[in-house]
Amino acid sequence: MNTLVRAAVLTHFFEVSRALGFNPQEVLREVGLSAAMLADPDQRIPAKAAVELLERSAQSSGSLTFGLRMAESRQLSNFGVVSLLISHQPTLRDALATTIRYRHLLNDSLALQIEDAGPMVIVREEVMADRPTRQAIELAIGVLFRMCAAVLGRQWRPNSVNFSHAAPPDLSLHRRLFACPLVFGSEFNGIVFAASDLDLQNPAADPAMVRYARQFVDTIPGLREPAIDLEVRKAIYMMLPTGRATSDCVAQGLGLSLRTMQRQLDEAGVSFTHLLNDVRRDLVMRYMDNPKHNLIRVSEMLGYSTPSSFTRWFKSQFGQAPARHRRAGSGAID
Repeated sequence: MNTLVRAAVLTHFFEVSRALGFNPQEVLREVGLSAAMLADPDQRIPAKAAVELLERSAQSSGSLTFGLRMAESRQLSNFGVVSLLISHQPTLRDALATTIRYRHLLNDSLALQIEDAGPMVIVREEVMADRPTRQAIELAIGVLFRMCAAVLGRQWRPNSVNFSHAAPPDLSLHRRLFACPLVFGSEFNGIVFAASDLDLQNPAADPAMVRYARQFVDTIPGLREPAIDLEVRKAIYMMLPTGRATSDCVAQGLGLSLRTMQRQLDEAGVSFTHLLNDVRRDLVMRYMDNPKHNLIRVSEMLGYSTPSSFTRWFKSQFGQAPARHRRAGSGAID
């Protein structure tokens, strides 16, 4: 899927490159981008190119924290006019709901969901991509954390920040930025905090500014509602690891009836089954590369009721059994 992001997603890219003594011009050319394209924060660029730029820059600069370094300096104002809507919401719950509502204006490839977990909540965040995305994920989680802290104050501390990828050798930047427990090799990417934090008051809330900002955002020329196939794909990303990625649950999560969702997908020329298979292909290698997940757990996280069903699907997609693929790769447990 050809998703787009605002060039503002790559704010501080050149500053971080200079700080690391890295000249990114060759990498920019390799992914089909240029300095001029990144100069305008409202320029829409391919999400795949942005993700690839971050990964290649991390490799070329020798910094596994390249994306997180970019997040460390991000401000709410980098969201553009949407920042006015977010920063003046009365509570963190409202700020997150606003971010979810307007995230397509910032990053088409970003999936975000609030999940109740008893006295805790999990804000799950994923960058939809067909390859592991350490840098893009750490940038996204870092920006999300800073947004929450901007609303509630710098003293806000979540219970944990979770990453599905492995920890880097040096955690000093992660500890400085998040100042809370870190979980690597997790089953999700996101932030865990007390449910009561959602309703803490934002001391900078301004209802008049919210009304003004919403009126302004809603009259932006070319403003569009997110495409239904993209929204369904994002919902599947969020729900698949929890076993809830059925057409009924996805429709409900989008606030649609199943019939309405199916009709809109038909009009877009795509099926729910096709989107589900695409997401499975995107996620399976992330799960397979995590040595904490045996193949039974991988099959469960992809929504299969039995490992044999998962094995048949994997062979149909990649031409070999998952156990053989894993033995040839990381050597993780089966």
